Amino acid sequence: MATFHPFKAIRPIPEHAADVAALPYDVMNSAEAREMVQGNPYSFLHVDKAEIDLPEGTDLYSDEVYAKAKENLQKMEDDGIYKQDAQPCFYVYRQTMNGRSQTGLVGCASIDDYINNVIKKHELTRADKEADRIRHVDTCNANTGPIFLCYRENAQIGEIINAWKASHTPVYDFVTDGGVGNTVWVVDDAETVDKLTKLFDTTGSFYIADGHHRCASAVHVGQQRRQQYPDYDGTEEFNFFLAVLFPQQELAIMDYNRVIADLNGYTEAQFLEKIAEKFVVEDAPQSPYKPEYKHTFGMLLGGKWYKLTTKPEYVFENDPVRQLDVSILQDQVIAPILGIDDPRRDKRIDFIGGIRGLGELERRVNTDMKLAFSMYPTTMDDLFDIADSGAIMPPKSTWFEPKLLSGLFIHRLS
Repeated sequence: MATFHPFKAIRPIPEHAADVAALPYDVMNSAEAREMVQGNPYSFLHVDKAEIDLPEGTDLYSDEVYAKAKENLQKMEDDGIYKQDAQPCFYVYRQTMNGRSQTGLVGCASIDDYINNVIKKHELTRADKEADRIRHVDTCNANTGPIFLCYRENAQIGEIINAWKASHTPVYDFVTDGGVGNTVWVVDDAETVDKLTKLFDTTGSFYIADGHHRCASAVHVGQQRRQQYPDYDGTEEFNFFLAVLFPQQELAIMDYNRVIADLNGYTEAQFLEKIAEKFVVEDAPQSPYKPEYKHTFGMLLGGKWYKLTTKPEYVFENDPVRQLDVSILQDQVIAPILGIDDPRRDKRIDFIGGIRGLGELERRVNTDMKLAFSMYPTTMDDLFDIADSGAIMPPKSTWFEPKLLSGLFIHRLS
């Protein structure tokens, strides 16, 4: 059973919620962040990427950056931009993009559930990437960016959340510059909070959809605090971390496409012959071509779109990882034909999130790349099956949109 815990959020006053809310720290560089905060002293990027308030060229991992993040967060509290709720609450968070909505519940998950694999993972993490957020969380004494979690549908939870939305006025309701609607309701009724808490105890596992490094970092800080306070009893806030928890049916994974710089010495004709050994190759029914079902791919080569259908002997349905389309493409084409064995580090391959559209594949092939593959998206069932099996997805398997905004909810660790 997984634990989901209400908390006293530190959050922006309603008139400044839209000013504060910001995209996650890891979707832009420092220069882009400096540009994004022009004229907005309340943007949470002043906390998440505090180097923007220090001289250009400052080491991103220097003590000064983390100290500035803490200072900026404290100043927003002192200035009344942030206030803390008086009692533990849950928060309903709905995001709407391109006419589609996803609604989750903001609360805190247990570091023990992460340690004991009740919260299941599908990606590996790197210690160097964790180190930055560990210092940020520890110095700020707070979880400042929510982890994107999901769970298998529970009809009772959904009914409670829907009823609350229908009968209460949202505390925030704004649209970002990118056109994403963000609406928040505060669930402050103790009886409703208790019902939700008990229902989550029956949902089984939680799954990390996005934010593996932030999650690992938050758990690491919680473990550090346990060492600092060996008499802890498990109720302290450092035993929990900030998360938004979505039911499976609310989420959709977007395609995560590939572009390749060269054909590894093959001519276009030779490359097509190699591809035809493992795929049925046809002219695409339209241009550009977006695959309509699993185990099919679009391929852009020489200004022409092709449809590739994997031959049955190269589909491994009994293996949750090998049957993924990202695995089929990597194992049957990218590694053996194109010679890219380590897609994480090889500069000849790049990854294009589906939010950017197939036009971006065509643009890249017309500029700096030779070849593009459009993908059918990994499914939520794939994510659950792989996490349940204890396996790891290949890199760049999932792309979630919209991104959870940072700054709307702060979870203080003490």
